[in-house]
Amino acid sequence: MDGQRAYRRRYREKRLMKVFVGYDPREDIAYQVCKHSILSKQPDADVRPLIQKDLRDAGWYTRPVDKLASTEFTFTRFLVPELADFEGWALFMDCDMILTTDIAELFAQADDKYAVMCVQHDYKVKEQFKMDGQKQTIYPRKNWSSVMLFNCEHPSNKIVTSEFVNDVEKTGAYLHRFSWLEDSEVGELDHTWNYLVGVYDDIEKPNLIHYTEGGPWFENYRNCEFNNLWKQELYDMFK
Repeated sequence: MDGQRAYRRRYREKRLMKVFVGYDPREDIAYQVCKHSILSKQPDADVRPLIQKDLRDAGWYTRPVDKLASTEFTFTRFLVPELADFEGWALFMDCDMILTTDIAELFAQADDKYAVMCVQHDYKVKEQFKMDGQKQTIYPRKNWSSVMLFNCEHPSNKIVTSEFVNDVEKTGAYLHRFSWLEDSEVGELDHTWNYLVGVYDDIEKPNLIHYTEGGPWFENYRNCEFNNLWKQELYDMFK
């Protein structure tokens, strides 16, 4: 418990924009570029990686290793409301993304009547395998949980504790579909805030680009759509 309390103190800093980014050691460079794309446009954002090992060491995350989980943050993302001490709004986003605008514009859309806000995609996955070779998991509300703006104070999110997330009876399907919420408690964001590369083709420069099928840090996706914007962020990060 001492480790958990210490971990909580780290995450209780009073910041207007709390951003938790999924971290997987296999995609460290993706996380670093994602973080840079946020802070270069909004230096006051509080960006934290969700590192599974740290969460386990602190006692926050105790689920058995899931061999079917495509990333190390498949479940840890749902710890965000408690990591934010059930205060204010907090954003979760996958690491295979970049921001092209100030993330404050996203937080400005927060509506207190909702428990969570997300882009409500309605599409069928084309690829059978993910960028790292793992098999795609097909389920309703696919990719809704890859960007989640959590209203951490909402009464319906009070049950989303570490005990709740670590309960193995709460399956991935249950959590990723927001099954603890009423449909009316899930607010909708415009798809520019989770623009799926290879799925959408209607915005010249989306606000948040999601390389969901594979990003330029993978050899087979060096020349994917919007690769130039990711590579520019990488270049700027090392300047």
